[in-house]
Amino acid sequence: MPDSRTDALARPAPGDPSPALGPPPYRWRWAALWVLLAGETMDMLDSLVAAVAAPSIRADLGGGPGVTQWLGAAYALAMAVGLITGGRLGDVVGRRRAFLLGAAGFTGASLLCAAAMSPGFLIAARGLQGLFGAVMIPQGLGLIKEMFRGRELGRAMGMYGPVMGLSYVGGPVLAGWLVSADWFGAGWRMVFLVNLPLGLLALAGGWRFLPASGPAAAARLDLAGAALASAAALPVVLPLVQGREQGWPIWAFVSMAAGVALFGVFGWYEERVARAGGDPLVMTGLFRKRAFSGGLVTGAALFAAVAGFSLALSLYFQSGLGASPLKAGLAVLPWSAGTVVGFAVVQVLDGRGVLGRFGRPLVQTGVAVMALGSGAFACALRSAGARVTVWQGAPALVVVGVGMGLVTGPFFQTVLAAVEPHETGSAAGTLTAVQQFGSALGSAVLGTVFFSALGGRGAAGELGYARAMEITLGAEAGLLALTLLASFLLPVSGNDVGD
Repeated sequence: MPDSRTDALARPAPGDPSPALGPPPYRWRWAALWVLLAGETMDMLDSLVAAVAAPSIRADLGGGPGVTQWLGAAYALAMAVGLITGGRLGDVVGRRRAFLLGAAGFTGASLLCAAAMSPGFLIAARGLQGLFGAVMIPQGLGLIKEMFRGRELGRAMGMYGPVMGLSYVGGPVLAGWLVSADWFGAGWRMVFLVNLPLGLLALAGGWRFLPASGPAAAARLDLAGAALASAAALPVVLPLVQGREQGWPIWAFVSMAAGVALFGVFGWYEERVARAGGDPLVMTGLFRKRAFSGGLVTGAALFAAVAGFSLALSLYFQSGLGASPLKAGLAVLPWSAGTVVGFAVVQVLDGRGVLGRFGRPLVQTGVAVMALGSGAFACALRSAGARVTVWQGAPALVVVGVGMGLVTGPFFQTVLAAVEPHETGSAAGTLTAVQQFGSALGSAVLGTVFFSALGGRGAAGELGYARAMEITLGAEAGLLALTLLASFLLPVSGNDVGD
């Protein structure tokens, strides 16, 4: 009599168009997906909560304005520097093992953050969080491609993007609530302690449900390439994080130019390693694939627009309208609601077989809807002026969220359509690193536009916060236009993945 577990494994997965081709799908794939999404949620929340909790942290631990800046900068810099290496590490030691290592380190670093008694210690612990996050996060996309196939792959990828989006806009809400609630008298420390149950669940779930695949055959970590990538990423991201606060000094531009030059050296070295038959940190053949190279440009522009818009909204609600951190966080809930609606639309289209055939048009439609929502928000500001309330912009934010759900639903599936299994770790790390770069760039550019529009005169200035927000929305429209233009580099569908 056949074993029931074996029989369950042998049955074809619903929605799989060709179950007879190849081995049966991984039994615990849906449980494993939620484990990966938990890890992604931890990362996205921690990239945002420090800014909301920063005033409470400074009141407790002391330190100047630089502490606020470095609470986010330490995390972003460590993440950006480590992502490419972290993605490739999954290919070398196995994605399950790399995910568990990253989750354990991230959880431990979160505990260190919560226990910090000085600003310097907290900033160092934030850097550790970023480094371990760079190991944990890239494994998700690779494991999804490993576990899912056919239409199910589209559904899994479709869940990945909206969870990122919801975490992005929901992070400030959670942080504001945790700080205000002051659970157990922990105050700001709760924004880091909340990672402990999430991290332990990710570890237990990862150990139980993630597939125990081994490393790629004969794969080795390119240590020289990792050093070059880190040396190139640091001088590019550091000025983007600090440049605006310091008035864009000359060193910022020199640093970015040096970083770009080092990336050129890195590309030359990786190509040389590949030609010699070695294991490069980044598979250079990826950049000859239209879906992937186009996705890097599109993703950088898209996340620049999203991060910049999120920053401008937070500044406007808190500084312009005088909202508390919790109220400012609640004000973006319509954005979250719209993202859920957009994701639901993507799922319906995927169920009808539309997503796999029209990935690029759906991405472009989502970008257009985001632009429409941003324009509607600008109109609300123009009509209400200084008398605008938090909720008058809510309908426009719903539209922005719907567009974001439509974009992120098919985005990862479309970009990774042409990536081979042995390239997945490198591709995921590179794609995530470009997202981090785009987010830092968008925050720097739109933050600079916002403060420049204020002209140093604040709400009493000639333009006022409402006018500054309008000008910032114009700059965001430029980033969305760039996203739309770059999206034409994507293939029309997952089946159209020509090199």
